[in-house]
Amino acid sequence: MNIKLGLQLLKNMGLRYTTYRIFHELDKKSGLLKKRHPTNPELRNFISLENWKKSKLTFIFESRETILGSKIPNPQLAEKANKILQHHTQFFSNQWIDLGKDYDWITNPDTHYKYDISNHWSNINDFNQENGDIKYVWEKSRFSFLLTLIRYDYHFEKDSSEFVFQEINSWIDANPINQGPNWKCSQEISLRTFNWLYAIYFYKNSDFLTEALWQKMMNVLYWQMHHVYHHIDFSRIAVRNNHAITETLALSLTEILFPFFEESKKWSKKGRKYFEQEINYQIYPDGAFIQHSMNYHRVLIQLLSFGLSITQKANKPFSENVYKKAYKTLGFLYQFIQPKNGNLPNYGHNDGALFFPLSDAEFRDYRSQLNTLHQILTAKPLFETAEDFFSFSKPIYNFKSLELKFGITSFTNSGYYLFRTNSSFTFVKCSNYKDRPAQSDNLHIDIWHNGENVIRDSGSYKYNTDEENSNYFFGTKSHNTVMIENHNQMLKGGRFIWYYWPKNALVTVNENEDEFIFNGAVNVFSFIDKKCKHTRKVIISKKQTNWIIEDTITNTKNKKCYQIWNCNPNIPIDFEAVANSQKVFANEYSSFYSSLYGQKEEQKGYSFEFDTTIKTEIKLLNSFCK
Repeated sequence: MNIKLGLQLLKNMGLRYTTYRIFHELDKKSGLLKKRHPTNPELRNFISLENWKKSKLTFIFESRETILGSKIPNPQLAEKANKILQHHTQFFSNQWIDLGKDYDWITNPDTHYKYDISNHWSNINDFNQENGDIKYVWEKSRFSFLLTLIRYDYHFEKDSSEFVFQEINSWIDANPINQGPNWKCSQEISLRTFNWLYAIYFYKNSDFLTEALWQKMMNVLYWQMHHVYHHIDFSRIAVRNNHAITETLALSLTEILFPFFEESKKWSKKGRKYFEQEINYQIYPDGAFIQHSMNYHRVLIQLLSFGLSITQKANKPFSENVYKKAYKTLGFLYQFIQPKNGNLPNYGHNDGALFFPLSDAEFRDYRSQLNTLHQILTAKPLFETAEDFFSFSKPIYNFKSLELKFGITSFTNSGYYLFRTNSSFTFVKCSNYKDRPAQSDNLHIDIWHNGENVIRDSGSYKYNTDEENSNYFFGTKSHNTVMIENHNQMLKGGRFIWYYWPKNALVTVNENEDEFIFNGAVNVFSFIDKKCKHTRKVIISKKQTNWIIEDTITNTKNKKCYQIWNCNPNIPIDFEAVANSQKVFANEYSSFYSSLYGQKEEQKGYSFEFDTTIKTEIKLLNSFCK
């Protein structure tokens, strides 16, 4: 990294981040990190299975026998459960892979790369082209599939406990403490802990939960929480996103979930303090989430549902600010929903994460997760469906039921601007970033009609992929905005780092009887010219299915500019573009769409070349609008 980019990193990420990263590397090289996370620790015993059962500690539910909800034997649920029982695993909520009965837990099924289990976790390279995307190894080890089996057993009155505990026992034997890829990420460790707890409580009275297995599990759970506690600053400082929320929540709950761990009060006290700090910081005043990602925002919603449910049951609620922030952030995400199908824009990083698969809805359907938190906060449903088991949590009655807003909705802190009619939904993003941007996409526009995404964000595909795919899905070309030649709006750094963040964003919105009008301007491409500015005007008809977009870009060093559109290939769209008083014809380019992580398909991509200003009218054809 040259000095100029180093100063950019320091300016963007701050001294706290930069200093921590330096000391973290020194910590690794000195051996102190390994010392805090020992391998082959002595087996510890905490509480007998019998005494744990008698203690009646707090969780989402006490056991399967105490759950009082209705039973709905959905064939779709049975199909998923039967695949799991045949050793198939669903990756990223979409792709089923047969891992086989004897899966070793450390082989990437996408690349077939096998990690060295003898390596301390700190020596594992999680961003190596040969290894492939480490998420393919983490996915099954997250144990979210247990919740599908639990729901199946409840609704179909089955018992999969033998399979469940065999899987847990197999993982413990295959993953020595603090060794291999599955001990690298504290968030994955936290999620594994949560999902094992679901199994322990639901199958509390199973004969397959033996004293010997119980002791093995408690020993691993202790060292998992030990790992999270002693590496919590990495997520709080170096990462600071949903990882930090997950991990600080896990620590905050240790006193409730594991009071027999001698450090649980200390861990919980610090975890609660950090969790409340992260909630306050990561949820912006307008309710937006720090990661600028719809799916990671849903991750936040599920974590809040989980944490608020347990702490309320234990009579150890968080501070009032956490509940206010939870309600605010729920209201933000709800305003993006398409009520017809529960879909939201495919906006921001999306790794297919759905930590707690507690409904049978499609992955892109957000309704059940939003509904759950809404019921917890208001005691009223947003939709007819809710996730299993959470609905039995004691509601908090302090908040009014949310309502979907029509007309203009502005989230000025984060830079989201929404325009909704009875049939159309448009959102434009125009932000000054105070936290790390996910993708290079300022002044992106998303257009929907009757619940269908007409002009759309291309998605994420994979985080660890070849340079061409990474540049496309992370970069500007996969968004509906403007490019200068083949440059992204920001300069790409390593992994999730961008240099030259957009600045000086200014927006006005207004309306008249016939139209909504958005005017936005932001400094982008400042690595080309520090005075480069993109101005976008959007006129949205209230009565017809047409949009007018006028783009002006200045100080481009006489480079060619391109207005970019990524379109649903199944929807007929008409473009009419004019630049320099002349009609501009579209150039079609290779455009791809990734609705689900790890999957991509071709879509329609169009670019219109211009020098300084271009005005484009977009019309949806009558054959689609009827």
